[in-house]
Amino acid sequence: MREGGKRTERSRRDALPRYNVGMRRRVALASLTGLATLLATSAPGCVQDGLSHAGAVHVATHAAADGSPGDWRDQVIYQMLTDRFANGDAATDFRVEAGALARYQGGDWQGAIDRLDYVQSLGVTALWISPIVLNIDTDAGVDGYHGYWAVDLERLNPHFGDLATLRAFVNEAHARHMLVILDIVTNHMGQVFYYDINGNGQPDDQVIGSGTRSPITRTSEYDPDYDPRGIQGYTSLGESGPAPIRFFDMPAIFREPPNPAIFADPTAYHRRGRVTDYGIRDQVLNGDFPGGLKDLATEDPRVRQAMVDAYVRWILETDIDAFRIDTLKHVDDGFWNFFAPEVRRRLAAEGKTNFFMFGEAFDGDDALLGHYTQPGMLDSVFYFSQKFQVFRDVFQHEGATRAIETLYAQRATHFNTAPQAGGIGVAPHDALVNFLDNHDVPRFLYDQPDVHALQAALAYLLMEDGIPCLYYGTEQEFAGGNDPANREPLWWSGYRTDGATFRWIARLTSMRRHYRALTHGTFSVRWATDHIADEMDAGVIAFERATPEGDYALVVINSQARHDAHTTDGTTTMTVAAPAGATLVDAIGSDRFTVGAGGTLDVTVAPHQARLLVPMDQLVGGL
Repeated sequence: MREGGKRTERSRRDALPRYNVGMRRRVALASLTGLATLLATSAPGCVQDGLSHAGAVHVATHAAADGSPGDWRDQVIYQMLTDRFANGDAATDFRVEAGALARYQGGDWQGAIDRLDYVQSLGVTALWISPIVLNIDTDAGVDGYHGYWAVDLERLNPHFGDLATLRAFVNEAHARHMLVILDIVTNHMGQVFYYDINGNGQPDDQVIGSGTRSPITRTSEYDPDYDPRGIQGYTSLGESGPAPIRFFDMPAIFREPPNPAIFADPTAYHRRGRVTDYGIRDQVLNGDFPGGLKDLATEDPRVRQAMVDAYVRWILETDIDAFRIDTLKHVDDGFWNFFAPEVRRRLAAEGKTNFFMFGEAFDGDDALLGHYTQPGMLDSVFYFSQKFQVFRDVFQHEGATRAIETLYAQRATHFNTAPQAGGIGVAPHDALVNFLDNHDVPRFLYDQPDVHALQAALAYLLMEDGIPCLYYGTEQEFAGGNDPANREPLWWSGYRTDGATFRWIARLTSMRRHYRALTHGTFSVRWATDHIADEMDAGVIAFERATPEGDYALVVINSQARHDAHTTDGTTTMTVAAPAGATLVDAIGSDRFTVGAGGTLDVTVAPHQARLLVPMDQLVGGL
């Protein structure tokens, strides 16, 4: 979720979802059809111990032959904004304004089912979907299509479909050995109340002052500026104490008292107004998210338990495999130390293990990102520091590749090097979620319109260590700018699979599947440079991936567009771990290279090109 603004797709199937591949227990299913039935059956009061009466799923899924998700480093994540990926059910197309990207566009879970062949042909193995819970529909001409304006954590967003369709989507994905990741928000609810600053019982935008004898001030009762005391009542006569908060009751747009019940209690919120200075930690932790998103008191045990109950319920009802968690840095540490272990414990008690939890802290501070992976917290985070220092500075702006080596050197200090207890069995240090762009930043091609630069960056993304995450539309060379221009409907592309970038990603993901070094190998930088101009090695990054079992790969990428580059500066030549005399074959281009005395190797790489060098006896043909 982006700071500084609001976050701002069948005819229905009658058959119940199929059982998952690798299920350990039978799935109990209940068919829920129609908006009225959906809202009624998931209304407040139907949850007991985190489960609804509609039925529960108690499984540990697939991907691996033993029925578990396997090693998460084997996955390729694909972020699909549900409302923008595919429209499969006309019955959910209410409040749709085609082409107005700040409004609903019509994507839904049935559309996602219908287009699973598409993402599978790209080589994707894990699908990250938008938040599923009921949102405030619209606010000030902008819609909650993205899912970050929650009002009821126990009801589904009817724009996306019903529970039967959501289950069908998850089961169809599992049948293809694909995982599903659910986006959740624990920091805030939508704009469910206003601050009645002037005490007149209605939300106002107030302007006070004449501009001559007194200054003109403006206050929005929807979204007032931060006050560490809490928002105060105020009239022309002065302050009158803490401002009452009043919950909305506008059911036509789902702007109503929130649920579960604790979230309709004013004491469940900090009530201090919107963040105005992100450099002040108190505001970051306790302020409303700009756009009127009301900050929850996540230090309150009642709030913590309600969040666990609500989101564990959806996992057990749908068999989803992971959480992507929004706005980490706006939530107190104690919440994560409770939430993550408790979710793992509750799911393990139902037979669901290897559940992945990773989060978003929209910040380039590497140490801050690593903080959320410390023992007892999350399995991983989005690697925002790499987004800025590598994909932006190196691949978009053709900066020095030394930045890659420098950032990697910091990782062991900043990120937990041991797996979380009860987690995914991989240390956060080795399971960071890597990405080029997402829904909160301009697309790669917006800032750097050279498709070849994008393809070089994709080579790094899909061959470095960690877990790659693709943003929907990258494969179609979408180039939108800031939100909402970077949230284009994918159907604008016609779902073509013959474009150069689509085919390049599909080839790279195939290589990840066939060369184990690219998913399980250690990562060691062999050549990085400070050169960015006409020097022999300008723009080169080279790294080795190797496993204890003998899998080996050497990746060499030229990140600049100007000239061929080498793994030598004319004085010093790259050395590699492969022995002298060994022949390495480029699995991408077929050229052969022989390792020299002392392990030296001079590799030439064309502008914005990548090489994947493997031993001859490990070469896989036909990729």
